[in-house]
Amino acid sequence: MDCKHSSSVTQRLARIAGQVSGIQEMVQEGRPCGELLVQLSSASSALTQVARLIMTEHLEHCVRTGFETGDADRAIGDLKKALEQFSKMK
Repeated sequence: MDCKHSSSVTQRLARIAGQVSGIQEMVQEGRPCGELLVQLSSASSALTQVARLIMTEHLEHCVRTGFETGDADRAIGDLKKALEQFSKMK
């Protein structure tokens, strides 16, 4: 089943890519560890938020479509896999 994601996912990922690029520059500049850790924490939190958004979209679109088309077993299996991956995030 192909998933289509909102423009919000794309925008957030672009913002995170910018954050990571900025962190890389900070490392190259020799910025203090404390500053780097703050930025890394921020980027990590942003990734978690994107994961939550994708999980919500998965439930609202993919799982719903599976039930509506009579493919509930596959939808539930896909949801289990998604939840397993999501639960590995910290």
